Amino acid sequence: MAVISIEGMEFFAYHGCFKEEQVIGTKFRCDLFLDVDTTKAEQTDNLNDTVNYQSVFQVVQDEMKTKSKLLEHVSRRILTRVRDEFPQVSHARIKIRKLNPPLGGKMDFVSLELEG
Repeated sequence: MAVISIEGMEFFAYHGCFKEEQVIGTKFRCDLFLDVDTTKAEQTDNLNDTVNYQSVFQVVQDEMKTKSKLLEHVSRRILTRVRDEFPQVSHARIKIRKLNPPLGGKMDFVSLELEG
């Protein structure tokens, strides 16, 4: 079993509970960790025998384009789609950070981690 990680994916998106967040938008950073049996790919050196990172990135990018009020919601959508479209993934974990959240003070980010 291997862990394929795609870390530091950055998106500009419109997630948040405040109306302004869904109009102005902000930056988000995502890390995705996929448990995959890579035994066959280790032997064949064939991309078809593992998870294509570019295809996974496209799924994350597509889901980040759909507005959500909560990071919990967008995270679950991403995990569900990854598990549906890549059956070789036995387990997945995502961390999404909202950079510079509008919480009335200075902070780098808020984040949510979700598994599925």
